[in-house]
Amino acid sequence: MISNTTVRADAGRALLLIVLAAVLWGTVGVATKALYGLSETNPLSIGFFRLAISVPALALACWLTLGRRMLQIAPRDLLLMLLIGAAMALYQVCYFAAIALVGIAVAVLVTLCTAPVLVVLLSAGLLHERLTTSVGLALLCALIGTPLLVGARPDGGLSQQTMIVGVLLALVAAFGYAVLTLSSRALAGRYHPLQPLTVGFASGALLLLPFALATGFVVRYSPAGWALLLHLGLLPTALAYLLFLAGMRHTTATVASIVTLIEPLTATALAWMLFGEQLGAAGLLGALLLLGAIGLLYRGEARRARA
Repeated sequence: MISNTTVRADAGRALLLIVLAAVLWGTVGVATKALYGLSETNPLSIGFFRLAISVPALALACWLTLGRRMLQIAPRDLLLMLLIGAAMALYQVCYFAAIALVGIAVAVLVTLCTAPVLVVLLSAGLLHERLTTSVGLALLCALIGTPLLVGARPDGGLSQQTMIVGVLLALVAAFGYAVLTLSSRALAGRYHPLQPLTVGFASGALLLLPFALATGFVVRYSPAGWALLLHLGLLPTALAYLLFLAGMRHTTATVASIVTLIEPLTATALAWMLFGEQLGAAGLLGALLLLGAIGLLYRGEARRARA
């Protein structure tokens, strides 16, 4: 029989793994911005290489961990893994395209604030997850804290049409992230995290390749550019999603989606350290609210484990 202490420890580790994943995801914006500055690349090319570079590392780790068992996948679950790949491809391409149109602040604000709401609504209907008081308060803190932290202001030089298209792309990215989260949660208890990631990201890369080839596939990068692509493929993709799926085994999709809002906090901290960008009073308040959301979730998970 599993003790309450063990359950609480598992819940705590799960939250820690998802926080670490979100911290790694927080480096994506800085790396992508640097990559755009080094080459004339585009969202589809970056999206393809990000997934394609992650696949060999994931496949090797999966083989070393599971051996032939990595191929033991039920047909119905294989469809869910392919859906993870399609959702990941949709999410990152729309997200990168939104950044190119309306900037990082607006894209982050719309995508990361909308995604948890979509996950809450969809998980309640599809996974029958209950919205507890602590989760509801954490969601409220996160939805207030993220706009304060990001401090998005529409650029006056943007046309209304550009802004509308950029926001719509960010909303589609949020939907893709929600689908990825829910599909991952549905598989979390039945497979090692490496299995859905290897299958999903391989299928996602194959899905993106023809679109990248048809719209100006960029393969020429400087050594620094390739280093950034390797970073994107190995750390905030292969490693971060492995941590995320491992954490999903002991928490709900709703909690996981809120915890990942630590990503803009990481991105803002990096912008401050690397580019000297200041938070200001509103930004500091937003950061505190996000940290408070994580604390509420940890307390709620511990209380749920004792029940």
